[in-house]
Amino acid sequence: MNFQRGRAKEEPEINLVPMIDVLLVILIFLVVSTTYSKFAELEITLPEASNQEVEQPVEKPQAIDITVTAMGEYTINQVPVRSTSIEYLRDALRSAAKDFKDPLIIINADENAKHQSVITMMEAARLAGYNKITFTTEIKPGN
Repeated sequence: MNFQRGRAKEEPEINLVPMIDVLLVILIFLVVSTTYSKFAELEITLPEASNQEVEQPVEKPQAIDITVTAMGEYTINQVPVRSTSIEYLRDALRSAAKDFKDPLIIINADENAKHQSVITMMEAARLAGYNKITFTTEIKPGN
């Protein structure tokens, strides 16, 4: 027995509004939680060193040897420097240079020395008017 003869059958409806709401929430979550790269990749070519012997020039350039310890202490031509201020280091470099016209500054820094200690010495050399700066390295056995 079918008592609903005169009634039209209701077609089932799919309500899309809640599904769209859920998709928008997921989209917003993904946009907010995605991390973006803060820095663009930089292509830099680093200098390379070789362990080949370099022919020494006949004339040795006028050089000032500077040592930077792990504790941030300085020596200039094996004489300890009392202060670490840039002005004092500049004056110590000028007195070590004596009458050298444009000496070569050779910086020997401990591997555990702070980067700022080396930069401070470079700035002191710049203020003293010395532009020829080089660094020494050590080759570890087995490399």
